[in-house]
Amino acid sequence: QVQLVESGGGLVQAGGSLRLSCAAAFGRTLDNYGMGWFRQAPGKEREFVAGLSETGINKYYIDSVEGRFTVSRDNAKSMVYLQMNSLKPEDTAVYYCNANPPTNYWGQGTQVTVSS
Repeated sequence: QVQLVESGGGLVQAGGSLRLSCAAAFGRTLDNYGMGWFRQAPGKEREFVAGLSETGINKYYIDSVEGRFTVSRDNAKSMVYLQMNSLKPEDTAVYYCNANPPTNYWGQGTQVTVSS
């Protein structure tokens, strides 16, 4: 059974930082899955933000967060993280983690709101 529980969101001023956490469980151990963070802003489609390979060695980011966000994982704890620095108002969204490519199951997400 798939379980995805995101946490760590909140309200922060522009330029601030947040660290998102995701407790992930799939049918097999987490090191069998590439993982990703996705976000959905109001009125917009959900989009891929950052991802990493099964071992965490290879990491991928969309251009708008490159250099500001860092994705990481701890397979032993079945956790995935997203460190977000230099946050901008346009980063405001609900953030989700999932396998990458994503499964059909989505957790509740965690709200990130960046004020200007």
